[in-house]
Amino acid sequence: MKFLTTIILLTFLSSTAMAKEIKTEILINATPEKVWAILTDFKNYPNWNPFIKSIQGDVKPGNKIAARIEPPGAKGMDFKPKVLAFETNKELRWLGHLLFAGLFDGAHKFELIDNGNGTTTFRQSEKFTGILVPLFKKQLDINTRKGFEEMNKKLKELAEQK
Repeated sequence: MKFLTTIILLTFLSSTAMAKEIKTEILINATPEKVWAILTDFKNYPNWNPFIKSIQGDVKPGNKIAARIEPPGAKGMDFKPKVLAFETNKELRWLGHLLFAGLFDGAHKFELIDNGNGTTTFRQSEKFTGILVPLFKKQLDINTRKGFEEMNKKLKELAEQK
């Protein structure tokens, strides 16, 4: 019974008090179709993406993929998130875990908003939950946020080329 109580308590804490969200947004002077084409051309990530160095596998809901992130000023990490959503020209979302669920989880989301005038608002966000989140809070606030922002700028730069 003590073990079960501990698990319930840890689950509650990781889903409430131990959460952190990062949200970034950038206006891109290109259509959602053009932005999406770059964003989902995973084989070219090593050539342009300063944050997510690789995504491999069949990217569709329910599948696990392999990804590598390298936040600026921090150690890189390989993980195998589960794809939750893949809606053409609109959204890509996944959920990853460090070792096992509840320890350090990340729900990552790329969202493309068609502004109706040939521009796209690109939103990148991630909600981190788990008992280790407080230990990584500073790194998330600085390195991970900077990685998001650098990726957003590079995506904008590529999409706005001819």
